[in-house]
Amino acid sequence: MNEQPKITKEHAKAVAKEWIEAIVIAFVLAMFIRTFFIQAFKIPSGSMEKTLMIKDRLMVTKLDYGPKVPFTSKRLPGFGKPERGDIIVFKYPENPKRAFIKRLIAFGGEQVEIREGDIYINGQLVEDPVIKNIYYYNRGDFGKEGQIITVPEHYYFVLGDNSASSSDSRYWGFVPEINLIGKAQFIFWPPQRIRFLK
Repeated sequence: MNEQPKITKEHAKAVAKEWIEAIVIAFVLAMFIRTFFIQAFKIPSGSMEKTLMIKDRLMVTKLDYGPKVPFTSKRLPGFGKPERGDIIVFKYPENPKRAFIKRLIAFGGEQVEIREGDIYINGQLVEDPVIKNIYYYNRGDFGKEGQIITVPEHYYFVLGDNSASSSDSRYWGFVPEINLIGKAQFIFWPPQRIRFLK
């Protein structure tokens, strides 16, 4: 008669231990995937409209450019390198605790000019339709009409697709390569907005 409660308590402890182990393993696995493979982000502003709308949720892959090793300035090898026109997520240079999303326009060593809404790199008009079909306003310290800006080595120049309402490289300068988080791949929410990005 006295052994039944004891068995029940032991069984309850075993079940609780299994649940705790499962939760810990799931948490560690989720953090590993988030750190090295893929991470979800929610769009908080209209700076990338019409490409990305407020409250869109998207997946950002870290394997494209190589994931950053936590607590270091090192990056693991990726499957490729950033390309002009990529939509990238990065740590905001003025506050690395915040993540920003913009379109990559120019690389270190390149000269950028915004002229009558068009982007010129090293004196040549950018013909890429993704970039060419957006009117870029001349604003801020780094985007005045006729001003030619040289991007420092190991930095990027980025712009929002909704350039009339975007805080980007025209205002606060360049994004260090080490701040790169990953490449935005696709919108997964809301359902009517599901699509791959380009």
